[in-house]
Amino acid sequence: MKTSHETESVLDSVGAAEAPGDWSLRQLARSFLALIDRERIAPETRAFAREILRILAGESEITISPADPRFRDPAWTNHRVFRRIGQVYAAFCDFTDRIRMEDGPWTEQERARLFAEVLTSTLAPTNLLFTNPVALQAVRQSRGRSLLRGARNFIHDVRHNGGFPSQVDRSKFKVGKNLAATPGAVVFRNPMLEIIEYKPRTASVYEKPLLIVSPQINRYYFLDISPGRSFVEYAVSQGVHTFMVSWRNPAPEQGHWNMDDYCESLLEAIDAVCEISGSKDLNTFGFCAGGITMFLLLAHMAASGDDRVNAACSAVTLLDLSGPALVGALNSKPLLRSAARRSRSRGVLKGRDLAKVFTWLRPNDLIWNYWVNNYLLGKSPPSFDILAWNADGTNLPAALHEDFIQIFRDNPLPRAGEFSVLGTPVDLSRIGIDTFLTGAIADHLTPWKGCYQTTQLLGGESTFVLSSAGHIASLINPPPAERARYWTGGQPLADPEKWLESASQQQGSWWEYWQDWISKRSGRKRRAPRRPGSAKHRPLAPAPGTYVFQQ
Repeated sequence: MKTSHETESVLDSVGAAEAPGDWSLRQLARSFLALIDRERIAPETRAFAREILRILAGESEITISPADPRFRDPAWTNHRVFRRIGQVYAAFCDFTDRIRMEDGPWTEQERARLFAEVLTSTLAPTNLLFTNPVALQAVRQSRGRSLLRGARNFIHDVRHNGGFPSQVDRSKFKVGKNLAATPGAVVFRNPMLEIIEYKPRTASVYEKPLLIVSPQINRYYFLDISPGRSFVEYAVSQGVHTFMVSWRNPAPEQGHWNMDDYCESLLEAIDAVCEISGSKDLNTFGFCAGGITMFLLLAHMAASGDDRVNAACSAVTLLDLSGPALVGALNSKPLLRSAARRSRSRGVLKGRDLAKVFTWLRPNDLIWNYWVNNYLLGKSPPSFDILAWNADGTNLPAALHEDFIQIFRDNPLPRAGEFSVLGTPVDLSRIGIDTFLTGAIADHLTPWKGCYQTTQLLGGESTFVLSSAGHIASLINPPPAERARYWTGGQPLADPEKWLESASQQQGSWWEYWQDWISKRSGRKRRAPRRPGSAKHRPLAPAPGTYVFQQ
């Protein structure tokens, strides 16, 4: 039985912010049916029926994986009824795996796999009260109160969460208090973004500042999450003069904003950061979709002779989308046309709608897990800072959405001249500066081998670091991170597997390795500024700014 049960899989769902479009269960079903092996369907069906008879007779040798948290209760092993129910479910999951062909385009494979995952996770016996021994025990122990609490939770989610089980209790978190709490001030604002300058925590700072480019669809503060876990807090504590891009949450009237507009906005931000810091150049760090935007701008700047970016970093960013990835299930022309048409008619792609798409990409972990917890067990959803941030989604302008769809559908960025920004054909090989790139070994949204491929597209010297964990868990990785690890190697080779074979495994947080790298490219130390901004760019508001609160 093939199921996905990583401990950080819930965190991976925050990558929902980077998908390009809508999806259709019908399209997934078509892919599943197209990949059914016609020669195997009849014998496999007969074998499945014989196994069911053995299960009913108590003669089956099927066992349920102890790694599956849904079936950890002893009743699934010791109780004859529940054991048989679990065996039937395991046999059905195996059947759906065996009847699928393993050849064909990887995008079709991903859609077929996703349909099977949606089907089997939905039919899991743990999703129903009378076939879930843990839920039945909760009813007995609470004398029925768990059912009443579950009913209240269900009604709340129907009214306030679009009918999806809530993943988090956000009541304990407040932006500016225990989220996005690093001191600073907004020192620049245009219609698309605010720039936050963080207050130095050291007597001296490096002369070249760092401009962090956050994803457009996310609130920036996953990089300034709870104190003690914040990347911003860490960078500031190491003497890095840090500035953050906080994007505006676009409304339908801003639906015309496209990639050109976002890159032009970043150019204005670079002007402001250089003026405030007094440095002729700076370093940048793009995360996720913000990394795509950053590299497109860097390609334009390289072609224009603009050398104000000294070195660049990116994390979990895909520029080459030719390799297998979970989001490949969405790479279908009908789906993408439908998605573009819908966002164009509304002016924006709503963050909540996009989050639902990615929720269905991980149905067992992101839907039915909370269905059982909230409704069958009558428990409150967990209070967790990353989940609170994930629930605080933003919109994507229709025009930018279409630009991302083109990148996702046609994969033009690895080929020089097939995509243009600000009137400049994009040629990533002209980016000749030093770059620091990261991927995450358990990342299903932006697979590490795809992130690694960026090292082969750029013209400068690249350093690649592979982190443990998944998409977002790899980013929120504060030292000492005793259970975390990462891999580093020499000059990136063409084959990522060969690079990994020769790489060295390190214990701890890759943040420390990044700090050593960036400090060598940030110039000398100088006295930290006493006040934020400058005479030209006076503080406009305290951090976390105003755009982060826009709904």
